[in-house]
Amino acid sequence: MMSDAMIFDLAVIGGGINGCGIARDAVGRGWSVVVCEKGDLGGATSASSTKLVHGGLRYLEHYEFRLVREALQEREVLWGIAPHIIWPLRFILPHHKGLRPAWLLRLGLFLYDHIGGRKLLPATKVRRLRDGVLKPEFTLGFEYSDCWVEDSRLVVLNARDAAQRGAVVMPRTECVSATRADGVWTVVLRDRDGERSIQARAIVNAAGPWVARVLGQVLRANTESKVRMVQGSHIVVRRLYDHDRCYIFQNADGRIFFAIPYEQDFTLIGTTDQDYQGDPAAVAASAEEIAYLCRGASDYFRVPVTPDQVMWTYSGVRPLYDDGASAAQEATRDYVLTLDAPQGEAVSLSVFGGKITTYRRLAEAALDRLAPHLPEPAGALRGWTGTAALPGGDFARDGARALAERLRTAHPWLNASLAGRLTRAYGTDAGWLLGDATCLADLGTDYGAGLTEAELRYLASREWAQTGDDVLWRRSKLGLRLDATQRAAVAAAMDRIMAERDGGHEPVTTRAGGRVSEGVARF
Repeated sequence: MMSDAMIFDLAVIGGGINGCGIARDAVGRGWSVVVCEKGDLGGATSASSTKLVHGGLRYLEHYEFRLVREALQEREVLWGIAPHIIWPLRFILPHHKGLRPAWLLRLGLFLYDHIGGRKLLPATKVRRLRDGVLKPEFTLGFEYSDCWVEDSRLVVLNARDAAQRGAVVMPRTECVSATRADGVWTVVLRDRDGERSIQARAIVNAAGPWVARVLGQVLRANTESKVRMVQGSHIVVRRLYDHDRCYIFQNADGRIFFAIPYEQDFTLIGTTDQDYQGDPAAVAASAEEIAYLCRGASDYFRVPVTPDQVMWTYSGVRPLYDDGASAAQEATRDYVLTLDAPQGEAVSLSVFGGKITTYRRLAEAALDRLAPHLPEPAGALRGWTGTAALPGGDFARDGARALAERLRTAHPWLNASLAGRLTRAYGTDAGWLLGDATCLADLGTDYGAGLTEAELRYLASREWAQTGDDVLWRRSKLGLRLDATQRAAVAAAMDRIMAERDGGHEPVTTRAGGRVSEGVARF
């Protein structure tokens, strides 16, 4: 609970992966924390990634060895604390004659295997490509390891853990101003009920694509904002091949992109890299980007990929640190933290760049910078977030299948498909969702694909979901499996649930603001 007289140690602006990761780490160390996010948690850049926990093989070409090493080290750490939403993937990199030579690929993958302290993930091996998926000219490939992540769920689970440890998490609450006096920030927050003020000893500006606006217009800092906005778009098509490997392809323009098995029945293809100048809330995959990804995939796959096959697109804006690179794909993906600490005044720290893979290490670095300006911590020690499981993740790395079987043993009426999905989404918390139900009907209306009234209420009460889009495109990707009528029914149900919960408030009908292009879904 939040008292109007309370002074928080830390106010975090931005509820993406960096903001929620910092909040979780800080509250675990004993600092009091409030997080505000003007939209849905993880609703912008953090929901628009390629869904990978990876070192970034191509970053080796730009000599970003520290970033790659740190990211490679984090793969198995994150897999260990969230095995329900993170799991290993094997990647096939075909050799393309005329592009990067085979010796260079071998060298890069040798470094990839050895500089990050890999212990559990299998090593690289040479592959002869004879499965008929790719065009016949692609005969040599290399297979290596990285991991997959449900990115939006990773954000929400960090927020949940922070809240369970005492943080105040406030989605759909905008920070409209912040002023400092006598060593304390006074922060004005606005939600649909109006404005209120809180006080904090320090502010973290983790506003993602809006970091520069918050820095200049909210914090009114005099420091220069060096942010480069880079758009990345993805497309989803029906499954292009039967095996469980991911492909990483090289383009003649120097970029790389992925084709990844997605949600069992689909293939995810992305990403693009281009500078972006518009409103981050309005970003959407352009026809040119869709065509670009289709052409790139068609250069490799035996069966061409065409824009009319695209079922869904999404696009996000990465707020990269502007290091002066000439091309968007060459701009650093490393994070940069800037501290504003005038003598005798409250401090602020702004976050530029970063990857989902390194969010936990970014949080540690941010708190290292802030610690001298905060009370002596009275909680866990630095590094605790690498061993404490995220909600639902308290089981063995390879235990998801066994967990699903235990769920079916406890609830024999569950079919294997639904038990598997609930386990992958909620881990050991799936039992909370099912409660004391004795049959599927006890879970209430089924809106399609096994999405029930009980699950909607769980997401509203425990994961801050408020709209149909929150449920269908972020807490899950079930929007791919439902038709327009079913999606509308979910949206109406969430409006009703929110109206009931809020005791008469108008139903929440906020949409995704163009960040996710549900309108291109076709059935």
